[in-house]
Amino acid sequence: MWSIGELAERAGVTVKTVRFYSDRGLLPEAGRSAGGHRRYGPEALDRLRLIRSLRTLDLPVPDVGRVLEREDVLEDVIAGQLRELGSQLAALRWREAALHLLRDCSAGERADRLRLVGAVSAPPGTDALTRFWRGWLPPRLPARLVSSILEQAVPQPPADPTPAQVLAFARLHAFVSRPCPPTPGADGQPAAHKSGSGYRPAMLYEGLGEAYALASPELRAQRPPHDGEALDCFVAAYARSCGARDTPAFRRALGGMLAADPRIDRYWQLTAELTGPSQPTPGAAHDWLCAALDAGTARSEGSDHPL
Repeated sequence: MWSIGELAERAGVTVKTVRFYSDRGLLPEAGRSAGGHRRYGPEALDRLRLIRSLRTLDLPVPDVGRVLEREDVLEDVIAGQLRELGSQLAALRWREAALHLLRDCSAGERADRLRLVGAVSAPPGTDALTRFWRGWLPPRLPARLVSSILEQAVPQPPADPTPAQVLAFARLHAFVSRPCPPTPGADGQPAAHKSGSGYRPAMLYEGLGEAYALASPELRAQRPPHDGEALDCFVAAYARSCGARDTPAFRRALGGMLAADPRIDRYWQLTAELTGPSQPTPGAAHDWLCAALDAGTARSEGSDHPL
């Protein structure tokens, strides 16, 4: 039987440390001396060494207690610590990139950049972007479809961002957080979103997702807008959603409607800066398809009116 001082000496720790773990129930006493002093058996030394090993990994005291009670929870505790450490590292990487951004800019830019970066957490979340899209999308879309759209439209902050990506995300956050400016002659929504316009938005967005996916390889290959499967799918999505047929007249009318629709080009520009050219945004795919539609309509009109 060892006194608290003898146990501390054998374990290479202070008496205060032994008393701390004893008081929290992690290091049970084997008994008390006649004078009421704590006594510990040899098994306390192994237990104390295990406690120190777990604490060296920065495990909280409650988690150490769980492991001591049941060794089979160690894997879960380690997994939880790894997740927490990953979050801390992501925050540090984000802060480091933000500091480089502020250090390397001109004095005239610094105040504006500090305001932008200071408005987002480190690492930032995407709640503001999600709220923006829930307000932009037409109401009463199926939840499954909304989730799919959000997955494509809301970029995730990079785990190891560059200073330029920190700035792009901060600007994106500022863009979605401010009130949308009024659009002259409209309510700020595309024609296909408006109630009473004759469109069925759920059917439209189902088709648009497929059309954007078909256009993405064309964008990655940097091919100019052209006729083909992607454009046909794009036009068909609009035609089906309003019960029309894909005709030259419909394509001309669709081109005019899309040209007059309010746009959120700034959102897609900043998203592209954040994600890079290898991941074409839905906005870039939409622009490519609109350009293909306009080019095809112009050729059709030209063939109808030969010189």
